[in-house]
Amino acid sequence: MSKHARVSFEDTLNVRDNCLCLYLQRAARVVARHFDEALRPFDLTNGQFSLLMSLNRPDPPTIGMISITLGVDRTTLTAGLKPLERRGLLTVAIDEADKRGRRLALTPGGHALLMRALPVWKSNHALIEQRLKPSSPDTFRDELRALS
Repeated sequence: MSKHARVSFEDTLNVRDNCLCLYLQRAARVVARHFDEALRPFDLTNGQFSLLMSLNRPDPPTIGMISITLGVDRTTLTAGLKPLERRGLLTVAIDEADKRGRRLALTPGGHALLMRALPVWKSNHALIEQRLKPSSPDTFRDELRALS
């Protein structure tokens, strides 16, 4: 191979126009910024909202369960928990069934914040879904689930 060989500009255009990863990343950034702005009055990012929502369960989940739900590694999740725990929105407790593990629970303040933020999330989510028309948001979600 020549030491001056280069990828063709046509290949660059092909990637720009067809790369699913690129389109997913761009869309994810736009949607994330939209929800970050909508949730700003609650001093939450979209990621923090999703994390708090994932804790809204009958029984406190483990860090591992939430890590799987959110699709993040435990280290990233643990870092994301700290500011919410400092704000008093959640607690981290030793798992009684496995002393090495931790269980996560919303505090009353965390529940109250979700109650206030959820209507804003719902209305903004509906706006995003409308942009998917005429394709079906359910079909789109199914297709994204198939990738993950």
